[in-house]
Amino acid sequence: MRLAVGAAFRAMSAVQGRPRGLVYEKHGEPAQVLQLKDINLPEMGASGVHVRMLAAPVNPSDINMIQGSYAVLPDLPAVGGNEGVGLVVQIGSNVTSLKPGDLVIPADAGLGTWQTEAVFGEEKLLKMPPDIPLMCAATLSVNPCTAFRMLSDFKTLKPGDSVIQNAANSGVGQAVIQIAAAKGLKTINVVRDRPNLQELVDRLKSLGADHVLTEEALRKPEVKDLFQEIPKPLLALNGVGGKSATEMLRLLQHKGTMVTYGGMSKQPVTVPVSALIFKDVKLCGFWMTQWKRDNAQNKEELNGMITDLCTLIRKGQLTAPACQEVPLVDYQLALKASMAPYVSAKQILLM
Repeated sequence: MRLAVGAAFRAMSAVQGRPRGLVYEKHGEPAQVLQLKDINLPEMGASGVHVRMLAAPVNPSDINMIQGSYAVLPDLPAVGGNEGVGLVVQIGSNVTSLKPGDLVIPADAGLGTWQTEAVFGEEKLLKMPPDIPLMCAATLSVNPCTAFRMLSDFKTLKPGDSVIQNAANSGVGQAVIQIAAAKGLKTINVVRDRPNLQELVDRLKSLGADHVLTEEALRKPEVKDLFQEIPKPLLALNGVGGKSATEMLRLLQHKGTMVTYGGMSKQPVTVPVSALIFKDVKLCGFWMTQWKRDNAQNKEELNGMITDLCTLIRKGQLTAPACQEVPLVDYQLALKASMAPYVSAKQILLM
């Protein structure tokens, strides 16, 4: 869905009716506690920005927040959603960085993006260039930013170096593949076995993946043959935990680093003592929300990252993940699909 901002603004401006949002009044399974209902917008005030939301994805962190298991939880009742893209309709008298018609994305988590309209503080929004495709903008602030920071902040990597990651078909994984390819890095991408495995392998390779392996193949002795073509990885990116993380640790170079950003298996990371003593590997964690909050007072780093990612998008080196667009009224279908096994398509709510 590539919609020009001007056309989107005119179309959305024609929409009448009360604002609506996906609201939950208690924590629980999203399909049971979320309700699509009319909402009252707060007063805009001098520093407020009235936004018409256009599109917002369903991410695992959104699900965890509604379930009550996420590290940051909003006050209840709350509107779901942490990511998305909208158009500025009106601004308060003290707002200087935005104007009506600007495309904006959240600068922080917990804003509640699953609503047709919202009022946010100016400091909670980032202005997007108008030429970025809508789906790229809607999915930019979480997964590509996470991938960008993990590839930039933990190891000094040069072209030809290799990176290994699990959850390679996730939104973060797809972004890692593309950003790494743009940097001249080699990627070893680990996925779970599935009925349509070859289709997934072909798609990840079309994004720039060098090698795609199943978790079972990662455990076989033959995996060492890979390193006749490419060096052992300096960096491992772990979104799964459990045995998958342990196997990646086994393949790291001496003084390599593993960064954990997720735990889809809900299993702890088990570290062989030999990896710590003889290979001197380093284990780190990363959470994009905390990084943004650490850099909230000085947005130069954040804005610079967004600029770099938008440059990759313009060059065709970074695309939105595979998306399934779902009207807001059909949110139950999006929730069900996002929580199903072996799903590679990101569910996008269209407002």
